[in-house]
Amino acid sequence: MKARKISVILMAAILAGSFSMTGCGQSASAAGEEVIIYSNADDEAVEAMKKTLDENGYEGQYLFQTFGTSELGGKVMAEGTDIEADLITLSTFYIDAAQEDQNMFQPLEFDYTLLNSADQKDYCAPITSQEGTIIVNTEVLAENNLDMPTCLKDLTNPEYKDLVSVTDIKSSSTAWLLIQALVSEYSEDGAKEVLSGIYENAGPHIETSGSAPLKKVRAGEVAVGFGLRQQAVADKAEGLPIDFVDPTEGNFSLTESVAVVDKGEDTNPLAQKMAECIITQGRSELQQYYPNAVYEGETTDEANSSAYPKVFPEPLTLGLLEKHQELSESCK
Repeated sequence: MKARKISVILMAAILAGSFSMTGCGQSASAAGEEVIIYSNADDEAVEAMKKTLDENGYEGQYLFQTFGTSELGGKVMAEGTDIEADLITLSTFYIDAAQEDQNMFQPLEFDYTLLNSADQKDYCAPITSQEGTIIVNTEVLAENNLDMPTCLKDLTNPEYKDLVSVTDIKSSSTAWLLIQALVSEYSEDGAKEVLSGIYENAGPHIETSGSAPLKKVRAGEVAVGFGLRQQAVADKAEGLPIDFVDPTEGNFSLTESVAVVDKGEDTNPLAQKMAECIITQGRSELQQYYPNAVYEGETTDEANSSAYPKVFPEPLTLGLLEKHQELSESCK
């Protein structure tokens, strides 16, 4: 990422001669520089947000940089308001932790109402809700005479040895969806036993990227993976040999949210405008990939509804994540 001074010079050259914008955007020269956006979002969500911003008058007025969840979460916690980003989209539990620790985000300047009022906050607004599920390659299952799994515990069966791919919770929050399901269903001791068996079967296929298990299932390198439900639904709809199984332990979910970094007088005013644009204009685009209803007035398409939606009994905090990371490490 270039320094702000360089960004200003580049934009001045690009925007030589003032011009007016339509839609909910405004000229970048009004703010003086591009809005720098840091995000942990998947490619589909990033493209949906870019499309929304471009179609509403902000094309050329922002820079997007993506990170892994743990990388960006650590960066936010370490740098606070000194972070280069003006606008952040990140797993909500990291945003909550950063706000509690450093009070680093501005109140949002627009109103919204969530379906779950307990999740309502003034400093961030959800962009997506993502659920976990078991993903299978039907061709590889057939080739290896494997049974279709019905639950996460099935992935400990010897028949799946070296044919399972999962994500390491130290690198990606996708794995947290799996561990929440195991702890909720089997308690911590039972979860350790099941997770140890899953890791044993995964062998070299314990991944650092949340999308890596799906990619390995797509490629036929493994028969079964754990990943984001909406991605498996999309692959199946496109005719790939991909199917998904909602585990009986539950489809747990995580939200990612948008927040504006409070830099006092140096806060780019366009950051608030873009945050509002992403939520008020972009949710219909985002729901094409992440169908879970989040806001009042939204619905989840019945065809995309999971079989066993569940909520973890404890608040999803950074402290709970660290506890589950320790549990995961003890199972390797």
